[in-house]
Amino acid sequence: MIIVNIKSGDNIERALKTLKSKVIKTKQTQKLKEKKQYTKKSVLKRTQILKAKYIQKKKDLLDWFLEIF
Repeated sequence: MIIVNIKSGDNIERALKTLKSKVIKTKQTQKLKEKKQYTKKSVLKRTQILKAKYIQKKKDLLDWFLEIF
């Protein structure tokens, strides 16, 4: 549960802004979207591996490009 402390003179919009930033930082909406539908562990592992391969490929390409120039 996210708690936002409000002082007596604070604006409601300011409190909502801090709440929104806390929700984004804790990735609550992303977790809710993930839990809407069950995904098998094998599918999660496969997507993680594919994502890691993609990131590694981009890093290798960048390193190769920097070596040339």
